[in-house]
Amino acid sequence: MAYITSMTEDYKIGIIGLGYVGFPLACLLATKYTVTGYDINPLRVEEINRGEDCTLEVESGKIADALRRGMVCTCDKEALRGCNVYIVTVPTPITRHNVPDLSPLESASRLIGSLLSPGDTVVYESTVYPGLTETFCAPILETVSGMKLNEGFFIGYSPERVNPGDKEHPVERIVKITSGSTPEAADRIDLIYNSVLQNGTHRAPSIKVAEAAKVVENAQRDVNIAFMNEIAKIMDVLGVDTNDVLQAAGSKWNFLPFRPGLVGGHCIGVDPYYLIEEARLHGVTPSLLIETRRINAAMGSYVAERVVCLMNKQGLTAKNAQILILGFSFKENCPDIRNTRIVDIISTLREYTPHITVLDPWVDPAEVRAEYGLDVCNRPEAINGHRYDAIILGVAHDCFRSLPLSGMTRPGGIIYDVKGMLDRELVTKRL
Repeated sequence: MAYITSMTEDYKIGIIGLGYVGFPLACLLATKYTVTGYDINPLRVEEINRGEDCTLEVESGKIADALRRGMVCTCDKEALRGCNVYIVTVPTPITRHNVPDLSPLESASRLIGSLLSPGDTVVYESTVYPGLTETFCAPILETVSGMKLNEGFFIGYSPERVNPGDKEHPVERIVKITSGSTPEAADRIDLIYNSVLQNGTHRAPSIKVAEAAKVVENAQRDVNIAFMNEIAKIMDVLGVDTNDVLQAAGSKWNFLPFRPGLVGGHCIGVDPYYLIEEARLHGVTPSLLIETRRINAAMGSYVAERVVCLMNKQGLTAKNAQILILGFSFKENCPDIRNTRIVDIISTLREYTPHITVLDPWVDPAEVRAEYGLDVCNRPEAINGHRYDAIILGVAHDCFRSLPLSGMTRPGGIIYDVKGMLDRELVTKRL
């Protein structure tokens, strides 16, 4: 069989999915390999081929360099034919009932299966539950291609670790976990990633271990944030500032620096459900993970109710109050709106007032409207001269630090700081 074992320049790599994960990876791999990127969204492909990236994860210079080196981005699956390594970076979302939605993975696997040639390797990066790559994806590849796993083709798993908006940990600086369906496949996959990563790889002993490691990474963070959210609620009823408590506790050498807050995005608020669902199917009830998800999923409503309570204490009527929410993306200094929990704050506040303004200079209002059916303003000048009964800092964008918030509230108005970013003297309450 003519699979490749060592010469990196002979790999032709196809990336399936050009979002927050796939596109930075494609640009990085294009520094060493022939790369073809595929996405089902023609607008995304057109944008990339213009040298732009709406996710802001890849600088224009790096895009231009990748395109100059021959990286091809397309919606035409036939352009992938001839690749001998396929990397799947499609999303793994959940349904409205918090059940894993495997349809993107199924579609990607069927696509690749129709293109596979003997000796090809398929690497999955999408977050899944342990065992899914071999029990769900591989059979699809076998059925569509007509070949057998580890005879006609090979698979591997290398979980993505992209943190949107994090310029300190771009993909080239991330330590990647690698694994393969055979020792030889694991060697090839590890070789490819090691050739472009500054800090190398961690080779897992099996695909299942690599899958489990990824989902455990995010479940651990979910649990720790839930603990901090519980602490914030306790400190609130005790009349103690949570930020002061965490600063004091942080003086101990082994205290973990987690903070309370809203848990959204494509990872922490989603991935634990994959582990929860698979555990249940195997007769295990993961009580801690289930309770963690319940706590964190309820924090948006909690913030809204606390704001209404504070308004009442100030003698402000919540009914028809004018409320400004600062931030809509799921995290600071990032345009990513996936699974943002700001929508929960808005939903609860709408039970009291329709007069809710959301300001976020980082996001695309058209994208927010299409995804959530909500109006968001991205121009700070549009709120000049307006006064509000309550202002909620929901996302800690740096640009919000310069807003004259004290002059933007009506007499008795409150400022609620979810992120603990603002000066203590300015805010009415911090989470």
